[in-house]
Amino acid sequence: MNHIWTIIEKEWAEVFKNRMVLLTVIIMPLIFTALPVVMLYIMNSSGVAGEMSDVPAEFAALCETNLSAGDCMQIFMINQFLFLYMMMPLAIPIAIAAYSIVGEKTTRSLEPLLATPITTVELLVGKGLAALLPGVLATWACFGIFHLALWLMHVPVGVRSYVAGPVWLLAILLLGPLMAVAAVNFALIVSARVNDPRAAEQISMVLIVPLLGLLFGQIAGVITVNAQLMLISAAVLLVADIGLIYLGERLFRRETILTRWK
Repeated sequence: MNHIWTIIEKEWAEVFKNRMVLLTVIIMPLIFTALPVVMLYIMNSSGVAGEMSDVPAEFAALCETNLSAGDCMQIFMINQFLFLYMMMPLAIPIAIAAYSIVGEKTTRSLEPLLATPITTVELLVGKGLAALLPGVLATWACFGIFHLALWLMHVPVGVRSYVAGPVWLLAILLLGPLMAVAAVNFALIVSARVNDPRAAEQISMVLIVPLLGLLFGQIAGVITVNAQLMLISAAVLLVADIGLIYLGERLFRRETILTRWK
């Protein structure tokens, strides 16, 4: 564990010197948290949410019998922003992990690092945790801030209960970390095989495409976001994570990386 923690500290000291990574870790979570708060504040202060008398059919699956039409509309709108919270544990780890290995080459610190007696598993676990922890912790912190903001704005109890219910909790506490693991391992694989940090990040960002597909599918009414969808997605991600971890360890060869980049 000492070796792993040393790698984590080294990663954070180096990575957070990069302005783009720092902006991704700090600015993006703040924006993603502010957007739904502002939207709900406008809806409640203008009285729009309370005046809606009809809810489209595709909203019905999101609503319980004891909720008003306005509450259902707010829940539907909130669900669109759920995908922003799910994007954080993807984008933040990718920004860090994609820079992790190829960035070592640009700063000329890769050769000394790979020459140390640290095992490949320790190296990958350390770099992986250094990228994963900021993304997951930022997502959890933003979710807590969002829930606190709902309470301070006196958002209807039914809406607050939905945000604290199984759909959001599964997305934030289970699906988010699993997505972060996939993002980290995929980005590390890419980072180990390219020569430019920007190319590594751009290639790794392809993982966001399936999440955008879910978002557009929900907007179009093709997909209904519920606990069942979250559990199925979590099962798929668990299998993908195991495969990516195995593949990443198999593909990471110190001698090959150094020879190809010299």
